Amino acid sequence: MAAASMSYHYREPKSPFRRKTMPFKSYWTFAFLICNAAWCFAEDEHEMEEFLKREYSLSKPYQGVGSAGSSHWELMGDAMVTTDQVRLTPDKQSKQGAVWGRLPCHLTDWEMQVHFKIHGQGKKNLNGDGLAIWYTKERMQKGPVFGNMDNFTGLGVFVDTYPNEEKHLEAQKKRYTPRTQRIFPFVLAMVGNGSISYDHERDGRPTELGGCNAMVRNLKQDTFLFIRYVRRRLTVMIDIDGQHEWRDCLDIPGVRLPKGYYFGASSVTGDLSDNHDIISLKLYQLTVFRNQQEEEEEEEEITIPSVDNFEFLKFGLVDEGMSGIAIFFAVLFSMLGLIFLIVIGLVVYSHWKENRRKRFY
Repeated sequence: MAAASMSYHYREPKSPFRRKTMPFKSYWTFAFLICNAAWCFAEDEHEMEEFLKREYSLSKPYQGVGSAGSSHWELMGDAMVTTDQVRLTPDKQSKQGAVWGRLPCHLTDWEMQVHFKIHGQGKKNLNGDGLAIWYTKERMQKGPVFGNMDNFTGLGVFVDTYPNEEKHLEAQKKRYTPRTQRIFPFVLAMVGNGSISYDHERDGRPTELGGCNAMVRNLKQDTFLFIRYVRRRLTVMIDIDGQHEWRDCLDIPGVRLPKGYYFGASSVTGDLSDNHDIISLKLYQLTVFRNQQEEEEEEEEITIPSVDNFEFLKFGLVDEGMSGIAIFFAVLFSMLGLIFLIVIGLVVYSHWKENRRKRFY
């Protein structure tokens, strides 16, 4: 099916970077810093065109969804289609459901916008368990990870509504500081290679790439999840405040995902339950400019999902909650500090040289 051109429904967040002038005596130094900062912005913000790919998208009126041979989407388990949503699980105990795309996706750069709703009768921490959005090699496999199989191959983005680890409060206090203890519901991402298990008892912390808290239950306004994979960088954002503006959740470079995997969404309930609804899944193909080096890297076929420097992420060198913006500022301020020291050194050296010259005349 031919791609249809679509304008982006949500505007990107306004750039949080604000330039401030600094009282440098040397104007050329100031100009150099401005040029350097502008170059950094240019590297980070690439112009992209977006095209809605209907064959990978799910939206109303859900015509033919779940029927053999007449739709690009297939239902599994307790999932059912209504006029308003695809309900993965009803607000009942021990339910499990999913919706999976039938077609493998061979796009290089893409973004998925997920319109979802989680609601039910349970009070805080008396509901569960959440839902997952998948881009994986396997499809239509029941299992313990939000209704999908464990040891999956590909990407999973989870909206986790129940804190399993709180059952072990003493162990949690020993593992985490007050700053790293999290509030639920929580959104997180994981990349699996077929042999990595999701740690359900620890809410996926040992294998997560990052995440953010997201109070998504029983909201009157629409709730959205944004997943972008471009230039081997994974970005997840949320819009849950009804402002039609994305809020950063995680931003991880060096994520390597093969082509030809399947998109899907799944959910599961246990002793606790919720309604887990998918209103729409909209996939956009992104066209991105690449330089020659990036083109050469892109030609390298990726066969196994992986994340560069995952051990550094795992052991906290890129700490929880430290987004790409925070990393950018850390690097920028380090560069500014180094340049400032070099300028001071040059000024001191020129004064010393001038005084030394005067002593000889």
